[in-house]
Amino acid sequence: MGVPEAGVIAPVRHWRKGAEAVEIYQDAELLDELEPVDALEAELHLRASALANGKAALTVAPQLTAASRPGRARSLRHALMLADFAGVTLALVIAQIAVSAVETRDLLIDVLMLPGIACWVLLAYAYGLYNRVEIGVARSIADDFPGIAMLATLATWLGLLVVEVAGLAHPRIAVAATFWAASIGLVTISRATARGFLHRQQGLREPTLIVGSGRVAGWISRKLSARPGYGLDVIGFLDDDPYDAGDGALHLGDTDRLEKVIRAYGVERVIVAFSNTPADEQVELLRRCAELDVRVEIVPRMYEVIGSRSYVHDIDGIPLISVKAARLSRPAKLAKRGLDIVGAGSMLLLLAPFFAFAAWRIKRDSPGPVFFRQERMGAGGRRFHILKFRSMYGDADERKDEVAHLNRHVEGGPTMFKVENDPRITPFGRFLRAWSLDELPQLLNVLRGEMSLVGPRPLILDEDKHIVGHNRRRLKLTPGVTGLWQVLGRSDIPFAEMVALDYLYVTNWSLWGDVKLLARTVPAILSKRGAY
Repeated sequence: MGVPEAGVIAPVRHWRKGAEAVEIYQDAELLDELEPVDALEAELHLRASALANGKAALTVAPQLTAASRPGRARSLRHALMLADFAGVTLALVIAQIAVSAVETRDLLIDVLMLPGIACWVLLAYAYGLYNRVEIGVARSIADDFPGIAMLATLATWLGLLVVEVAGLAHPRIAVAATFWAASIGLVTISRATARGFLHRQQGLREPTLIVGSGRVAGWISRKLSARPGYGLDVIGFLDDDPYDAGDGALHLGDTDRLEKVIRAYGVERVIVAFSNTPADEQVELLRRCAELDVRVEIVPRMYEVIGSRSYVHDIDGIPLISVKAARLSRPAKLAKRGLDIVGAGSMLLLLAPFFAFAAWRIKRDSPGPVFFRQERMGAGGRRFHILKFRSMYGDADERKDEVAHLNRHVEGGPTMFKVENDPRITPFGRFLRAWSLDELPQLLNVLRGEMSLVGPRPLILDEDKHIVGHNRRRLKLTPGVTGLWQVLGRSDIPFAEMVALDYLYVTNWSLWGDVKLLARTVPAILSKRGAY
């Protein structure tokens, strides 16, 4: 390695920072007296030791100072702008070429469309389609779709208006309709592609600091670790009264080290999660974060009942959060039922050949019925028999005690019975479960009104008896084929968390929310996470 230059500290050990190994620099003369606890303490100790020894111009590793690389949110914003530009441009080309022959006057119209594309980007910025990427960690293309449809509609009508007022041509509805449909589809696809590409870039991950170290802080850390697509790397916790949440992340000290930690690790996001620090000191801590230009997110104290659709307003400067009642209005119920009938009916018609194939394969693998029937608890406390493709051998119930020790859910309190690599599953049943195809017969339950396409998880009776108190409100909605529990992990979700997710779904229901959950179910199934 050679002899370091004067005033430069040589690397002697490594420290994990997210997915990177960073070097801690240490002067050879200070080696005996310096015992770094973590990367930040090493830096502070080195500076203090160097000052005491009269050394100037002390140089430390650049990784230990605030990051100078572009932030993930800014990179994503720029990528989405380029995606919008590409999608709208391609939509214009399709509308011009696919619908009618190109005429000379169309060239002038095409030239005028160039500033029109710039106007699209400006309108999207005003609507928040770029700013919101900094806020929503779990934001997806499904969240952007209403804004994309609105912008496409507005751009189409403005284009028709400009062509008519300028006298360039008589507005052609076929061209306008083609552009409208193409712009919605192509901008959606291009944005999804941009998000997917950036999510895979390890260099664009956000170092994230959690203030607090209790159960909720550990829960957030585990969820962020399990979902690398969110792009957040938890570098550790800050708390004045630390509590071991069992997550294994590093405790970086008290909150008075906030500025030092943020600068040392290049923190871009701070999540405040139930710190034991007094309330007035937490307010001051948030102000300190704002001065350092980092994004701050707060876990509300009553997060169990506050969902993403809760309305925030204020009375004379005091913010209030309106919590929705856990019930649906009659129009909402009719809209939800309409979606169920149309969706389930269409899918049954399209999947009829697969139903016939699955019945043949199930019968070929083992004797017994094609469908597995089990009593579940439905809406309003009414019981019903859920339908699934049979994926186990006929003696599965008799052999349940043999595999009880393999249950994945061993947390305290009520649990669900889920066994990974269950030996009672048939070969074809394993294929069905891997892709959640064993759930398809529940579409028949949907048509009969016993289930919904989206809703709370349909519990077996032994599980339902553990649902008490306000959590019984889950019975106000019809259980669903998919839902938050399916999208966020399926069989990997603990029982208590599943109940909390169902309660949030009931209290924050919207028709568009159901559509988004249906859209998110597809990638969840393809990921095979929790499918066993």
